[in-house]
Amino acid sequence: MDAATAPRQNANNPWRNPWVIGWIALIVVVLLANVTMVSLAVITNPGLVVKDYYERGRAYAETRAAQARTRAEGWEVRLDLPQPIVRGVPVGLRVAAIDERGLPVNASRAQFFAYRPADANADFDLPMATEAPGVVGAEVIFPLPGIWDLIVQVESGGRVYDLARRISVRRD
Repeated sequence: MDAATAPRQNANNPWRNPWVIGWIALIVVVLLANVTMVSLAVITNPGLVVKDYYERGRAYAETRAAQARTRAEGWEVRLDLPQPIVRGVPVGLRVAAIDERGLPVNASRAQFFAYRPADANADFDLPMATEAPGVVGAEVIFPLPGIWDLIVQVESGGRVYDLARRISVRRD
């Protein structure tokens, strides 16, 4: 091989061209970013779906405003959960609410929502009944062990308070 043909052979090798290397690097970076985003979406998906998602979405601004007013008015809401919580065993769930003056909040409506991040088919909700002034409760049976996200929604006089907790349910 002589000196005249050597540069020609290198020029014909596309892997030595910086433009080709740059484009391949760009494609690899984009693919890695996509794989990362898809992985994060699958791993962190809570699977929380409510039946009236459209109506709740439309009323989101009103709901947030009502919650802000409730917090500003000084409501204190406490969730009493016995420990440990075991799959298939009834649990007495109690929620006590007092207003800014320390008086019990008589709920016009109280609802309990249980969401299982690992299995949306196991999600359920129950109405809560008034047990005493300012106290609502429900008997809950968790059908599956694992992590559950609980939301208790208490409504009184047009004000709404949401209380959220994450719990762990044991096997047996």
